[in-house]
Amino acid sequence: VGHGPSPSSSTPGAEQREKQYQAHQGFGDHHGGVTGAHTYFYTDEAKCDQHMETFLHCIDASSGSSEDGFSAIKLTALARPQFLVQFSEVLVKWRRFFHQMAAEQGQAGWAVLDTKLEVEKLQEALANLGIASKTESQQWFTGENLGTSGTVNLLDWNSLFDSRTKLSRPLLIPNRKTGQLEPLLSRFSEEEELQMKRVLQRMDFLAKRAMEKGVRLMVDAEQSYFQPAISRLTVETQRRFNRSQPIVFNTYQCYLKEAYNNVTGDMELSRQEGWHFGTKLVRGAYMEQERERAAQMGYEDPINPNYEKTNEMYHRCLDYVLEEIKHSRKASVMVASHNEDTVKFTLRRMMELGIHPSDKKVCFGQLLGMCDQITFPLGQAGFPVYKYVPYGPVNEVLPYLSRRAQENRGFMQRANRERDLLWKEVKRRLLTGNLFS
Repeated sequence: VGHGPSPSSSTPGAEQREKQYQAHQGFGDHHGGVTGAHTYFYTDEAKCDQHMETFLHCIDASSGSSEDGFSAIKLTALARPQFLVQFSEVLVKWRRFFHQMAAEQGQAGWAVLDTKLEVEKLQEALANLGIASKTESQQWFTGENLGTSGTVNLLDWNSLFDSRTKLSRPLLIPNRKTGQLEPLLSRFSEEEELQMKRVLQRMDFLAKRAMEKGVRLMVDAEQSYFQPAISRLTVETQRRFNRSQPIVFNTYQCYLKEAYNNVTGDMELSRQEGWHFGTKLVRGAYMEQERERAAQMGYEDPINPNYEKTNEMYHRCLDYVLEEIKHSRKASVMVASHNEDTVKFTLRRMMELGIHPSDKKVCFGQLLGMCDQITFPLGQAGFPVYKYVPYGPVNEVLPYLSRRAQENRGFMQRANRERDLLWKEVKRRLLTGNLFS
C-alpha cells in the first residue's frame, strides 16, 4: 500500500457548527498541529497534475510488487483545498436543511436511514418558505423513483442536489440565524465548476489506471472540514468504477461523531444503485488539530469525547460492514488498525458470520515498521494483510513517521512487547534446534 444527532432550526448551537466549514486563515494550508498524516501545499493546477503523475507511478509500483495491491491517494493533492472546504460547506448546509425539514415533520434526532420526509408536507413547506412553488417542486420529484413512494429520504435529497442543481445556480434555503432566504451556492463561480471537473477527471484517470493494473485505489480521509467533499467525490468515482468489483475504497474515520451515519448512508446508496462498497476503517489522525480549530472558531468538536467511544464507533461501523458482506457479498473492508482488540473482534465476527479469509472481503492493514506481531500471524493464518508504506524524500517521510509514533501513545510499550516476543521466539528455536525454520 502506498501512502501518499442532526441539528434542526430549533437546535441550540446549530449556527456554531456551520463555522466548521468556513475558511480560516490559520488553518488554510492544513499543516499546523497535524500529528498523523502527510499533507500537501497547494500552489497551482500544474502541481496537482504532478501529484497525479506521482500517484500513477505508485499504482504501477503496487501492481508490480504484489497481487491485489492497494495504492493510497489524498484528494488535497489533487484539488485546491479551499475548494474542498467550500464544497463541504454546501453539502453540509444542504443536509442540514433536510434535517430542519425532518424536525418540522416531527422526526428530529431520528437515525439517518429512518428519516423520510412526506413529499406533500415537504412541498407545502417549500412553498411556504418561498423556495419553490408547488408546480416547481413537483418537477423536482418527477425523477426516477424520486418521491414515488410518497416520501423522500436523505439519499433522494442528495440526488436532487446532483441532478437539479448546477453548482453555480442560486438555490435559496433559509439562513437559521436571520430567517432570510439565502443562496445555498452563493460562493461558487465558474472557477469552482472547473475545480470540480478537474478533480473528478484526475480521480477518473487514477481509477482507470488502477483498474488496468489490478490495483485497488484507496482515497485517504483528511480533516473534517474537507471530508464531506472528499467523501462525495469518492462516492461519485465509486459509482463509475465499482460496478463489478471494488476498485475504489473510501476511508471512514471512526473518531468522528458522524462516522456511523456516513458509513450507513453510503452503504445504502451502494445497495440501491448496485455497486460494490469498498471501505477502509481507521480511527483517525487529526484529533489535536481538529480540536484546536473547533475551539478557535467556536463550533462543536467533531471528535468523539474519548478513546472508548471511538472504539465503540469503530466496532459498530465494522460490524455493519461485516453483516453486509455476509448478506450481499458486495462489500469489502480494510481493517486499518494497530489495536489487538479490534483485530480479535474482527476475527471473532468473521467466524460467527461465516466469512472465510480466502473470500478476500476482509483485509487488514498496519504501518510498515509497526505492529509486526499482529501483521505476520495474520498473514501466516491466511488473511490478506497489508503494510502501509510511506514513500518520498527522507526529510519529508521522517517527520511523518515521528508524528505517527507520537500519535500512537502506546507505541513504545508495543515496541518493547514486540522485542520481547521476538527474543522469546529466538530462544525457543535455539532450544529446539530449528533456528531458521
